[in-house]
Amino acid sequence: MTATTTAPAAAPQTSAAPHRPSARLRAWATRAPLLPALIFMIVVTQLPFVATLVISFFDWNSLYPDARHFAGLANYQEVLTDPALRKSVWTTVLLTVGVVLASLVIGLLLALLLDRRFRGRAVVRTLLIAPFLVVPVAAALLWKHVLYNPEYGLLNGLLHYVGGPQPDWISGTPLLAVQAALVWQWTPFMMLILLAGLQSRDQQQLEAARVDGASDWQVFVHITLPHLRRYLELGALLGSIYIVQNFDAVFTLTSGGLGTANLPYTVYQTFYQAHENGLASAAGVLVVIGSIVIATFALRVVSSLFREEVSRA
Repeated sequence: MTATTTAPAAAPQTSAAPHRPSARLRAWATRAPLLPALIFMIVVTQLPFVATLVISFFDWNSLYPDARHFAGLANYQEVLTDPALRKSVWTTVLLTVGVVLASLVIGLLLALLLDRRFRGRAVVRTLLIAPFLVVPVAAALLWKHVLYNPEYGLLNGLLHYVGGPQPDWISGTPLLAVQAALVWQWTPFMMLILLAGLQSRDQQQLEAARVDGASDWQVFVHITLPHLRRYLELGALLGSIYIVQNFDAVFTLTSGGLGTANLPYTVYQTFYQAHENGLASAAGVLVVIGSIVIATFALRVVSSLFREEVSRA
């Protein structure tokens, strides 16, 4: 008789592996270092904008604070129908379009120059970038006193040397004087964007075009310009965002007189001189909305540029 023994049942094994955090916890751990910057941005930018938005719905004159009352959309209606404010909107459009177009054309010419190799190119590039690094108020003061002054300005000095007239530049052509100062300051910005676009061209394509007998003009029209389209759009959009909000040049050169008051200066004038907090807030909100619309298109252009570079790589 044989005895059979049965092995005891194996105890269930417990997993000793540590509990893995969920994907949501890992995502929060990744974003946690950015939370202080996000909170700071909300406090500094979004809360003041919300306060401005709320004030824009009130008829609020700081000289008569007790007479403050809710006005609904009356401030926005006044901004859109007031002749002075509508004129400032038109001035803003003229100022922005003129500066952006001139800056793009001159910036493209300078970028084409710097794309070529020549002795001293690094020094020339540094000198051309310098205007963009000047403080905006200092740049406006430079143009007002060093260049435009009718008695001791450089422009009239050169005209006197050749026997030309002695115009008062700011009084005679006020809007053009503001535009010239802004073009001088923003052309380096456009130049840098377009120079980056030129240096990202496919060199093999350029060499093949030259081997096939294409002239420099044909290469520029059929290869360079189509390649630079996105960069031109980006420069125009980013330049528009900043120039629409420009205040320094108008305030320093003309103090908003002679038909040069753009919308930011009109907001300042409405708030600090007329003390109309609600009306100024409504105009400021419209400026922000316009800037957001332009910025949205700029972000789309930037995203398309990144996608093109990734696909090319």
